[in-house]
Amino acid sequence: MILPTKHISTRHSLLGVGATIIEHLYHPRTITSLWDVVSAIPEVATFERFVLALDLLYMIGAVEMDEGLLYRCHQ
Repeated sequence: MILPTKHISTRHSLLGVGATIIEHLYHPRTITSLWDVVSAIPEVATFERFVLALDLLYMIGAVEMDEGLLYRCHQ
């Protein structure tokens, strides 16, 4: 589910959903405004997958949260 496998395509894995989310995080946003943007994308599909992908992105250091805004980490 996190990584693509023989049965789960890249775009449907959490890593793929995270990549889709990062593409739409070109400036700091609230979680709600980001959800409004990506909720229409079929790969994201549900709020649960959205939150799991955000958790994964946070754990790998790809996103940070500051004063209620989510932003990309530039390493």
